[in-house]
Amino acid sequence: MAVESSELASGLRIVTDAMPGLETASLGVFIAAGSRHEREAEQGLSHLLEHMAFKGTRRRDARAIAEAIESAGGDLNAATGVESTAFYARVLGEDCGLALDVLADILIESLFDPAELEREKDVILQEIAALQDTPDDLVMDLFNAAAFPGQPIGRAILGTPETVGGFGRDAIHAYLRRHYGPRAMVVAGAGAVDHAEVRAEAERLFAFLPAARPAEIAPATYVGGEALVAKKLEQTQVVIGFEGRAYADPQNYAAHLFANAVGGGMASPLFQEVRENRGLAYSISSFHWPFLDSGLFGFEAATSARQTGELVEVGLACLVDAAHRLDEADLLRAKAQTKVGLLTALESSAARAEQIARQTMIFGRVLTREEMIGRIDALNIGEVRAAGAMMLRSPPTVAILGGARKAPGAAEVAAMLAGV
Repeated sequence: MAVESSELASGLRIVTDAMPGLETASLGVFIAAGSRHEREAEQGLSHLLEHMAFKGTRRRDARAIAEAIESAGGDLNAATGVESTAFYARVLGEDCGLALDVLADILIESLFDPAELEREKDVILQEIAALQDTPDDLVMDLFNAAAFPGQPIGRAILGTPETVGGFGRDAIHAYLRRHYGPRAMVVAGAGAVDHAEVRAEAERLFAFLPAARPAEIAPATYVGGEALVAKKLEQTQVVIGFEGRAYADPQNYAAHLFANAVGGGMASPLFQEVRENRGLAYSISSFHWPFLDSGLFGFEAATSARQTGELVEVGLACLVDAAHRLDEADLLRAKAQTKVGLLTALESSAARAEQIARQTMIFGRVLTREEMIGRIDALNIGEVRAAGAMMLRSPPTVAILGGARKAPGAAEVAAMLAGV
């Protein structure tokens, strides 16, 4: 890795990783503001802003924005998350300046034309409606809301029809002033990039950002609970979860390894018992999602309504067994899979740009390859089991969509875990 980083007088951070042998580059502007930064009446505003950034600026209309990058053979995209928003482009190395110019243009000079705004709100309302026809996504929104009830971190990224329908230009500008200041931004590039050139272009293009400091967010308080929603579906969607670990928590790596060991692939105990031995689901997997100050751990699957209770019981038994008796072979497999995932990011300019930006926002620096691999290799079986047991002792979160009338709720799940 050839990571270089610097900070401008404005507080804007620049981080790059020149990757020898590549002729393309991935560049992005990453903002430490996502759906959990929204006020109650702003639900969905981060996502709407991401859409509107491509709808026209003082210099380019929507078609010209797309053509500027695509005519050079590149592509332009964006994504909204719970804690960040990203705008990024992939181009030939010689076109890094063009990519940064377009990114700065859409972030600083967007017009938010009222007619375009109304059209895009209609698009997002269709997106929200489409979610109702996508049960595996919808159940995750139900799960997050049950885990963090009444909190911004638990709200759907898309927002609601009521909030999205009420947004105007003033709401967008107010949100930008609060959150899109240089101290909340990271300009990242990987691949065929030169740090000095990226820094110089960023200093020129982002010179007039408002000097807003990163806004504080309400602490996340994991509560747990249940969302049992009856809906006519061919399969019942099931998500069972617990409190995970934050990015900087000493147990974060152990929690990730536990989730990977117990349900991260077809060789995992969860998959083998639920799918191969009992035929309760076509697929089942576990997850661990860290946030800045909390996290979520659990498993997800789809099954028939009549088998929902058995699937939950068997899945929980696998988790409990792993917390006490996870074996070395499963831990070694989880370590190998985790390292491959981390190292794969080092071989893709887009993944690497996202990784170094995210680490800069979370830790204030880029973690070295040796540091990340070292943390994984240093964990022993006792530490990973202990992390799993601690997560399982938190109040459960149960989200079931479909045949939910006779499905176990949070109290029943907690009873199944007594004494873990």
